[in-house]
Amino acid sequence: MADLDRSSDDVSTDSKDGDSRDSKMDFSGDEEKLITRMYNLVGERWPLIAGRIPGRTAEEIERYWTSRYSTSE
Repeated sequence: MADLDRSSDDVSTDSKDGDSRDSKMDFSGDEEKLITRMYNLVGERWPLIAGRIPGRTAEEIERYWTSRYSTSE
């Protein structure tokens, strides 16, 4: 039973790990080009852009765009 509790803790810790977020932030060149094209067409309509990229959420794409192209004003 203690093993069961420990494994569930490991899962929750892994999901919060920075590594899993970094791997999701690895966008292919094709994805980057598509995001840029779609952004130029529709603006910050992240769900619409995410609908064109299988396996990506609107939040991931917005986070990617913000980290890559945000400007300090």
